[in-house]
Amino acid sequence: MAEVKREAWGGRTAFIVAAVSSAIGLGNIWRFPGVAYENGGGAFLLPYVVAFLTAGIPILYLDYALGHRYKAAPPLAFRRTDKRLEPLGWWQVAVCYVIAIYYAVVIAWALAFAVYSVTLAWGDDANAFFFGDYLSAADPGFSLDFVATVFWPLLIVWLLTVVVMSLGIRRGLDRANRVTLPLLVVLFMAIVVYSITLDGAVDGVNAFFTPSWTALADPAVWIAAYGHIFFSFSVAFGIMLTYSSYVGRKADLTGSGTVVAFGNCSFEILAGIGVFATLGFLAVQQSTTVAELEGITGVGLAFVTFPTLLSQMPGGAVIGVLFFLSLVFAGFTSLLSILQVVSGAVQDKTAWTPAKAGIVVGVAAAVPSVLLFSTTTGINTLDVVDAFINNIGVVTSAVLTLVLVAWVARAIPGLADHLNAGATLRVGPLWKAMVTYVSPLILAAVLVTGAWTYITDGYGGYPQWFLLIAGWGLIGAVAIVSFALSFRGYRRPDAESFTPDDVETLARDVAEARGRARAEGNGRSSR
Repeated sequence: MAEVKREAWGGRTAFIVAAVSSAIGLGNIWRFPGVAYENGGGAFLLPYVVAFLTAGIPILYLDYALGHRYKAAPPLAFRRTDKRLEPLGWWQVAVCYVIAIYYAVVIAWALAFAVYSVTLAWGDDANAFFFGDYLSAADPGFSLDFVATVFWPLLIVWLLTVVVMSLGIRRGLDRANRVTLPLLVVLFMAIVVYSITLDGAVDGVNAFFTPSWTALADPAVWIAAYGHIFFSFSVAFGIMLTYSSYVGRKADLTGSGTVVAFGNCSFEILAGIGVFATLGFLAVQQSTTVAELEGITGVGLAFVTFPTLLSQMPGGAVIGVLFFLSLVFAGFTSLLSILQVVSGAVQDKTAWTPAKAGIVVGVAAAVPSVLLFSTTTGINTLDVVDAFINNIGVVTSAVLTLVLVAWVARAIPGLADHLNAGATLRVGPLWKAMVTYVSPLILAAVLVTGAWTYITDGYGGYPQWFLLIAGWGLIGAVAIVSFALSFRGYRRPDAESFTPDDVETLARDVAEARGRARAEGNGRSSR
């Protein structure tokens, strides 16, 4: 049977841009500043850096190694690692599918608020406008009472998403990322530069960076740092694994991963400065301090607190448009990366073309997204689904990935050799120790802490029946789907016959290619 031609990025730059675009999402803008502030301010940067070095980068490298070595989306990549691991791959696919169906509605909110910013339509009470006028939020439950102001922007988001997904890696995702990432950086830089000129901006930035050293003695602060780094990097739930599977054979994975990691963290620090500069301005306007402000993280920060300060800010309409467009661009590229995990897995399983898989996956995600999250009960459903799928579903994926790959498949030595075959920055015993011992233990602590809190205290004051359906029931459904899909055979012709590159041959080919590139470069310079 003829060899299957798998899609590929146009080059290293395309891969790095795509990976950075995926990592820089909504959480960088509205989650990191609040998490840092609530966990010691400037002192939080110490556990943040430790987590970055001991979990973020090591797990990112592991994802890259799995995807690049086995040239497949998570289910087939894990199957090629060890046949017993395929359900873990489908767990990651199911998690990405769930995230996609609610992530899109937040992009739709941002799109609507970019329009509302022109006239500052929320007036003097942004909280009442967002939850009442805009969302028409009802009590927890499930309804088909659609909200037009959410429905139509959400439909637009899904139409654009399906179009881009149907065009595949090079013509779709690559082109979208090359447009949206530069726009995002330019827009947010403009916001930050303007924000630091406002009255009270210095006080806000000081509140962000001023350390509370006593916080370092609190284990919860360290858990929060590891939890945030883990979510921020988009690792261990299929995205980076899938993206790296489209990278050329002779890639420098660790070099690219380091660029992606530092690019993501740099944007987070930039976002923290911009957000807290504006919060400092709001505190001055309300004759209070940043510490006494409410809603400094998550949905409340983006759609209540920020609109409130826009109404009081000189040029608030312009800054509002820029801010919400930044959310749209950051969210859209992340949504594409999340859905590519699902699309890639479907292509591997069915041998469908990227166009067919992109359209089917897009429509299959759009329908429940519209039905569940463009209604009056959508905000409550989103809150619970997001909490459980991230804090239970995603962290479970990370723990299982590290434990099963290291201890069941015993694949870490081979993956290290694969990374080193093309690496300018080689991994060694320290990396192996991190992904085999340190990271699994820390993430297991994050998982147990989060799960125990939900079991004993519930979540968000929601009724228990609602949490059982939208929370624990969802996790149970993900588990069932993960095992069910593992029993169906693959139509991709090379699914079972695939053989990974021999690392010695790969290392020799990489060295020869780099030697030729240097010779050509010297030849051009001599002319």
